Amino acid sequence: MNKINNLVIIAAAVLSAAPAIAQTWPTRTVRIIVPYTAGGNTDFTARTVGAKLGEMWGQQVIIDNRPGGGTNIGSELGAKAVPDGYTLFMGGASNAVNMTLYTKPPYNTLRDFAPVLWCVQGAALLAAHPSLPAKNARELIALAKSRPGQLNYGHAGLGSSNHMAGELLKVMAGINITHVPYKGNPPSITDAISGNVEMVFSGVPALMPHIKSGRLRAIAISSLERFAAVPDVPTFDESGVKGYEVSNWFGLMAPIKVPKEVIARINTDGNKVLASSEIKNRFESEGVVPKGGSTESFDKFIRSEIVKYEQVIKKAKIELQ
Repeated sequence: MNKINNLVIIAAAVLSAAPAIAQTWPTRTVRIIVPYTAGGNTDFTARTVGAKLGEMWGQQVIIDNRPGGGTNIGSELGAKAVPDGYTLFMGGASNAVNMTLYTKPPYNTLRDFAPVLWCVQGAALLAAHPSLPAKNARELIALAKSRPGQLNYGHAGLGSSNHMAGELLKVMAGINITHVPYKGNPPSITDAISGNVEMVFSGVPALMPHIKSGRLRAIAISSLERFAAVPDVPTFDESGVKGYEVSNWFGLMAPIKVPKEVIARINTDGNKVLASSEIKNRFESEGVVPKGGSTESFDKFIRSEIVKYEQVIKKAKIELQ
């Protein structure tokens, strides 16, 4: 009987401690791992949300850029971090893509990560060096068909949504263009501006300054409807590639064993950040849409993305070790 009473007391103590954990957390610096170089869309999202969360928590939130390996380096680091809530991960489409793209990825998105907060959603924009003799998607497709395998496009890395945007375009438009992977958006855009690659797929925020300056020419965007940040840029769908759609999205994840109370705290506070007019305006002006919502809705979305990209990868016949 004493043993049973002791177990009851221990269980009650654990349950009563759970809310206390969420109330006292965080008591020190929180790290957000970003699997890309600084300056890209994922990094921008992490720094914007992280700074505001840090203000709310009264603790510093630092960004830890860990690029490479098609985001597998940073993703594995995030998945295997100590599950105490002090290491978070800014995930994205690559974490859905890599579950099929690689035969043996070093982590499993559904098994190793807990969805925390769907931060933003955007679209992939295809931009070209001004010297490319194609001013829109129709002209580009015709040019690519006349020069199979000769046109290159840069992207943020293997498994990124920008990589998949190119692969899906190849399948749906019946063209052969060569992808060139980089360790993030900035180097891929730099090479497109210098003409080392003819085109680049990237999120809208990173490309907008260069399109406005004329250093790059916008070709088309991957959303089904025109994007508010670049209303003059047509979609691939309206340019003849019917049904073409790829989204850039980023969201906070945590190691799977982080206490649910801490995850709920981050989700609640993160939704407050995303709902503020300052942050909404900042994101929308940069070409992404704040999302937010429950951890359950984010989990459902991630699962749907894994299924979608599995189909794209199989059609494109891509497989990495």
